[in-house]
Amino acid sequence: MRQTILDLEESRIREVANAGMGRSDVLAFWFGESDEGTPEVVRQAAMESIARGETFYAHNLGLPELREAVAQYMTQLHGPVAADRIAITSGGVNALMLAVQALVDAGDEVVAITPVWPNLTAQPLIMGAHLRCVALAPQADGQWALDMEALLAAITPATRLLVLNAPNNPTGWTLTRAEQQRILAHCRSTGTWILADEVYERLYYEPSAQGCAPSFLDVAEPQDRLVVVHSFSKSFLMTGWRLGWMVLPPGMAPQVGKLIEFNTSCISVFTQRAGLAALQHADAITAQVVGHLRRCRDTLVPLLQAVPGVQVAPARGGMYAFFRLAGQDDSLEAAKRLVLQAGLGLAPGNAFGPQGQGWLRWCFASRDPQRLQEGVRRLQGWLASASQL
Repeated sequence: MRQTILDLEESRIREVANAGMGRSDVLAFWFGESDEGTPEVVRQAAMESIARGETFYAHNLGLPELREAVAQYMTQLHGPVAADRIAITSGGVNALMLAVQALVDAGDEVVAITPVWPNLTAQPLIMGAHLRCVALAPQADGQWALDMEALLAAITPATRLLVLNAPNNPTGWTLTRAEQQRILAHCRSTGTWILADEVYERLYYEPSAQGCAPSFLDVAEPQDRLVVVHSFSKSFLMTGWRLGWMVLPPGMAPQVGKLIEFNTSCISVFTQRAGLAALQHADAITAQVVGHLRRCRDTLVPLLQAVPGVQVAPARGGMYAFFRLAGQDDSLEAAKRLVLQAGLGLAPGNAFGPQGQGWLRWCFASRDPQRLQEGVRRLQGWLASASQL
């Protein structure tokens, strides 16, 4: 076994979840998914595909009709994107890993913006890269901000790849168009590739003519060293389907197709038929999902803000409330005790990097907002009990 693999940290989110799985009394908000099922029209498309016997291998890069539909979807949001720049993948995480495999050699320097979903920092390490992290900073109101000068100083001609996720999991931080333009111009000058995880772009709560967060695709040229990763998981309530896509520079897709062959071969046809149905009903599905998530956010955050010792701000994007809990400096320990003592399942902030220590992540994607209210009641009760010890 490679020492690099032995040295990888296990998921601290899973560590907390394992402590509470199987307990019917636990309110679980630890994973990044809604507790609402996939829309019927999407499930029906998959079932009809199976009934037709579409259970054979598919093209490495995905069904041509799905690649075309994704290209049209991206074009509506961000301007012209050709179908030959699209690769269909086994979820967003597979797309991210494929991009890192395609771009990073052992010994290469990779810069990542943190706190961030731990897969994004683990993947370069798996490839033997040297990882440098540039930290977002929490502001007094609970929002997080990027020190642009620190980021640009960290990206040099020796930097092979910049990895970023915006809207960000876990903080809800989102890049502005001006920030994207500065980052892109700087990476052009250094020859650095950008890997942009934009899977939460439709889960965006600020005013937007496009109905999504700012994307690097809005400011980049097709030939830029840019790979943008998306997923059906969040916006279409399809986490378990494992279906995503990549937007690549022209000419790169056939090379990624080779990597897909040696990783997963292809995505099942019936899963791709489900994705095609999701895109055909994208406006209705995403409008419903985003509207509901906004109501969930606006239910949870004011309740948390009313709890003494809690520092939190409404997320600009994503599906999480990331909050600091005064006096709870060990996030992992606090999350475990919340499960065991209060029946409340949250993700520890230090699962997303050392900058998240002392913070907790609460996924507010819940069908029933009363679950959120009950969760805050349990948090308050736990804090009151802890203060008596």
